[in-house]
Amino acid sequence: MKVQRFLLFGIASIIFGVFSSCTKEKVPTTNTIICIDTILFSTQIEPMIQNNCTGCHNIGGSLPTLTNHAEISSYAKSILSTMNGSPQLMPLNGPALHDTLIQQFSCWINQGKANN
Repeated sequence: MKVQRFLLFGIASIIFGVFSSCTKEKVPTTNTIICIDTILFSTQIEPMIQNNCTGCHNIGGSLPTLTNHAEISSYAKSILSTMNGSPQLMPLNGPALHDTLIQQFSCWINQGKANN
């Protein structure tokens, strides 16, 4: 009887150990971007949009039009989402923009979307 209790206790301990060790701690999923330098609209953001977006997003082209600061600023969050592939990767028919360009755009948004 003692042997059976010992075995039962041992098996229960092993099962408990297996299941308790399988729990996964939650890891923060935020991708923190560190913006060291001020991102300038006139020399970084506007040329990036002109080179990669205004081929389609221009006056008479696909909406939204992205030809000036007001338009780019008002659609900034959507532009960033599409640069990251949600809901569709842009520029259309890719390739995706380099991560450094996407980070610059994100920093520009975080810095207040200045017209500098």
